[in-house]
Amino acid sequence: MKTKKEASTILEILRRNYPEATCSLDFESPFQIVIAVMLSAQCTDERVNKTTPLLFKDYGTPEKLAKIDLKKLEEIIHPCGFYKNKAKNALACSQKIVNDYNGIVPNNMKDLMSLPGVGRKSANVIMLEAFHDAQGIAVDTHARRISNKIGFSKENDPEKIEQDLLKQFKKEDWVDVNHLFVWHGRYTCIARNPKCESCPLTSYCNEYKCYRTNLKNLWFFSKFVRVPKLLILLSFSYYSISMSIFEKYWLLNFAYNVFMLYSIYNIKTHIILLKRCM
Repeated sequence: MKTKKEASTILEILRRNYPEATCSLDFESPFQIVIAVMLSAQCTDERVNKTTPLLFKDYGTPEKLAKIDLKKLEEIIHPCGFYKNKAKNALACSQKIVNDYNGIVPNNMKDLMSLPGVGRKSANVIMLEAFHDAQGIAVDTHARRISNKIGFSKENDPEKIEQDLLKQFKKEDWVDVNHLFVWHGRYTCIARNPKCESCPLTSYCNEYKCYRTNLKNLWFFSKFVRVPKLLILLSFSYYSISMSIFEKYWLLNFAYNVFMLYSIYNIKTHIILLKRCM
């Protein structure tokens, strides 16, 4: 984990780089953010924002949505994916809010998490966006990836990652952590193609440091085995794969890269041997 001082410094860097960071979902009431967050699972915020105006035009309150026909709801939210399960949860959630909370979205974590389709991550987002009362840090796919890469947490479980983050950031900073992690993961630390060359956090990122260390080691290694340095660069095209597999085991990661180096270097030899066997 990082020290509180490092965490504070990292947060300041992110604030400077994403001054406009805020929630990307469009909503006008606590109930609407509940539904929007529910629809955003495995779906982009952009797609959700194109779908919710159609839904909220006639069903923007829990009382109205609680009476909607399930098939009609599925048809409206179909573009958001997993529409059958989301429609079932949205309908049940609306009915529970009407029946158990008099049509008012509860403003505490315990009651929010009792609603169908609302887990801890969603409850954190709702508390922050609807009631401006951050009770924790929402760990979505972006927050999880960034926490592991930078070194805020070695855990894979979102709730354990959240507990690690809460220890490193001040409570007054939880609001910014939620937004900044999402924006950094969306625009810079992209899952499939991270923009490390333009990332402002490379000096704090454990994965980037591992990358640089492996590159230096292989470069040094090439001097003794007469491997062209171009092949070392080619071997690092496999780096993202090796890090996803061996991210917690630097020795295996290094060995994997050496193996790929030799594989590339010996392709011609393999082809010759194969021809001889035919």
